[in-house]
Amino acid sequence: MAKTSSVEKNNRRKRLVKKFAGKRARLKAIAQNKGITMEERFTAQLMMAQLPRNSSPNRVRNRCEITGRARAYYRKVKMSRLALREMANQGLIPGMTKSSW
Repeated sequence: MAKTSSVEKNNRRKRLVKKFAGKRARLKAIAQNKGITMEERFTAQLMMAQLPRNSSPNRVRNRCEITGRARAYYRKVKMSRLALREMANQGLIPGMTKSSW
């Protein structure tokens, strides 16, 4: 089980990303538009730098929905390998069984 503070910090980051997504997308589009002047593009970059650092999507860490573990994360099921194996052994995931040969 991950520290509760780490999980909460990540949840705060997710909320900030959602809150500033529109503004960040507009500023990024202006900064990458080659058709406008260099000054306007530079001011858009400066305004984007003024946004909270944790509102950037790449600061959000993928974590297991069950345990909060950050490593060995499967995106498809949103779980860590340990939680996935435990639930598969218990038969809680449809179509997934422990392999034996």
